[in-house]
Amino acid sequence: MSLWRDHLAEYYAPKNFNFWYYFGSLAMFVLVLQIVTGIFLTMHYKPDAAQAFVSVEYIMRDVPGGWLIRYLHSTGASAFFIVVYLHMFRGLLYGSYRKPRELVWIIGMLIYLCLMAEAFFGYLLPWGQMSYWGAQVIVNLFDAIPWVGPTLAIWIRGDYVVADATLNRFFSFHVIAIPLLLLGLVVAHIMALHEVGSNNPDGVEIKKVTDPKTGHPVDGIPFHPYYTVKDTLGVVAFLIVFTVILFFMPEFGGYFLEYNNFIPADPLKTPSHIAPVWYFTPYYSILRAVTEDFMIYLALGVAAYAALIGWTVGNLRMRAATAVVGAALIFFMKGPEGIALDPKVWGVALMGVGTSIFFLLPWLDRSPVKSIRYKGPITKAALALFVTAFIVLGYLGTLSVTEGRTLTAQVFTFIYFAFFLLMPWYTRADKTRPEPERVTG
Repeated sequence: MSLWRDHLAEYYAPKNFNFWYYFGSLAMFVLVLQIVTGIFLTMHYKPDAAQAFVSVEYIMRDVPGGWLIRYLHSTGASAFFIVVYLHMFRGLLYGSYRKPRELVWIIGMLIYLCLMAEAFFGYLLPWGQMSYWGAQVIVNLFDAIPWVGPTLAIWIRGDYVVADATLNRFFSFHVIAIPLLLLGLVVAHIMALHEVGSNNPDGVEIKKVTDPKTGHPVDGIPFHPYYTVKDTLGVVAFLIVFTVILFFMPEFGGYFLEYNNFIPADPLKTPSHIAPVWYFTPYYSILRAVTEDFMIYLALGVAAYAALIGWTVGNLRMRAATAVVGAALIFFMKGPEGIALDPKVWGVALMGVGTSIFFLLPWLDRSPVKSIRYKGPITKAALALFVTAFIVLGYLGTLSVTEGRTLTAQVFTFIYFAFFLLMPWYTRADKTRPEPERVTG
């Protein structure tokens, strides 16, 4: 009962939650959906290279309701990332990563990385053409890491190529290891959130003004029944959209389930166009954007950023460290032949930095206010450009490579990283309005 009181009945949340606050509870709902459907799928799935594809077809055709369970799981995977991306966007909108919620944000980003790992490991399991070759391409990226890459790639695959050993270990990670870690992180995320309290669209801390009699926040209401009812409405609306997709277009034009994945994996026949599922494509575009020519502009970008830090930061140690790190990066980008790292290595590095740079947001944002409601036009424009870059990169990642598309991806890759790396300057320089003392509704 104390758990019920602390996290539901007597947990006071801000009374001005809006539409964007549906997506946290929806993420919990989809997580439960994925676990339940995954349990039923494992009852009939066989993690064997000779039988995996056939077992999926058996689930689809012969197991009573098997097609529904499989489509719930595959559509749920894409729904999970849609909900999580919207949940993260809400954090960007209202500054949910700012003090005192740094730990909440960091745990949330660990959940995001776990989701990406979970999706990647599960992607191979149907053992279709795109599953097989997509996994082959992604695992081969680790081969590009200097010195340890080839050994690491073999360790991940368990073989010299994607084969039965790979399928077995990916199945183990997908079904046991990552879900356990994911559940633990979700519990930690909720505990950390309820320790400091939820953020709100105004970015005001409701704990500052409490009722002297009860000790409860004046601008807060009990999570139950008010927000349990509100979230139930959100789940119903979500299920309407979800079931329309589930019953009428589960492949969603090849974005949720690629057409090549309905063909058994053939190690001797490479598909004409290999691309990961849509939720990986923004980072895949960043990877493909790094070419030999792009390295020149990347080196110039590093030099300009180091100069900006040196010009604006008064700390001599910081200036010296920036100069050394910047020079080292440029040296390994465009240094002498045999020392400069291959563009593929830098592509993998940028892809990794692109997913992990979100961790730094609590310290990059120097604005005196949290919420976008009270920030100025520069920050709003920067966020709009970032969202545009993310969507454009995601779309380009689903297409084959051309010279024009590569150039477009390179431009939007710069915009993507500029949003984060220039944040300390434009958030501080932006004109803001004062936050209210209490929530405005």
